[in-house]
Amino acid sequence: MSPTRKAHLDSFAITLLLACCMFWGFQQVLLKATVAEVPPVFQAFVRFAMATAAIGAWCLWRGRVAPGAAAPQGSWRAGLLAGALFAGEFACIYVGLQYTSASRLTVFLYSSPFWVALLLPRFIPGERLYTWQWLGLAAAFVGVGLALGDGLAGGAAGAHPLAWLGDALGLVAGLMWALTTVVIRSTALARVAPEHQLLYQVAVSTALLPLLSLALGETWSWDFSAFAWASLLVQALVGAFASYLAWMWMLARYPATKMSSFVFLTPVFALLFGAGWLGEPITAGLVAALGLVAVGIVLVNRKPTAA
Repeated sequence: MSPTRKAHLDSFAITLLLACCMFWGFQQVLLKATVAEVPPVFQAFVRFAMATAAIGAWCLWRGRVAPGAAAPQGSWRAGLLAGALFAGEFACIYVGLQYTSASRLTVFLYSSPFWVALLLPRFIPGERLYTWQWLGLAAAFVGVGLALGDGLAGGAAGAHPLAWLGDALGLVAGLMWALTTVVIRSTALARVAPEHQLLYQVAVSTALLPLLSLALGETWSWDFSAFAWASLLVQALVGAFASYLAWMWMLARYPATKMSSFVFLTPVFALLFGAGWLGEPITAGLVAALGLVAVGIVLVNRKPTAA
């Protein structure tokens, strides 16, 4: 039985989205602090392997070991496609980080809401945005760009000769994230339990990412420090399990286009956590960026007035 869908975000959804975005911002800083010890793609593989085990245990506890015979026809194909897109997104992110800065890649990655707003209404008319909501998306994106540009102006390292490739991979990652959302919302996968939607994504990533890690020549080692193990556990259990499961649950109940506008907060939270952890300054540009993101989210989630 499909869950009841709501036309707008309520206070519970907004609170949950804010919590997810705050953690995802923190996770970017945590990943950056861990990558010196654990190679990036190998780190993603370990993270999703742990998450797969956690979600499998969750499904077992909930009595949902597998979708079973009652699963909608074709849902497994959509699940594998969503999983491949999810793995491709993270492959692009981690490979792209080898060529461009995390800040530059992030601003391209968070083009995802534009892709969602552009593509999803072609499959689900109720997801279309009005003019002021497009203006809200634009304001939020400009805010993210202002925040990231403000951080780069503080003294970024020289550009890598292949920085354009890293930027392009960030853009492709954002597109893959959006396509994953479109697949989940517009196919039979929408009628599958959120934990099974997520299980498809993390399990396929667990199968594909180690192949990419080996192809890139990353060195595998399990001799991690206590900090690295703690980081991987937090990334897996809070990030890839709890926060993504909450996102899947919300996708089944709330408009994806309006939810996606909130992800613009993630890179801003990352800068705030970077300031607190890495000592990066909070400037007037960052405050202005937060204001633009807030205005953008309000516009995207504004209810249409009656004609």
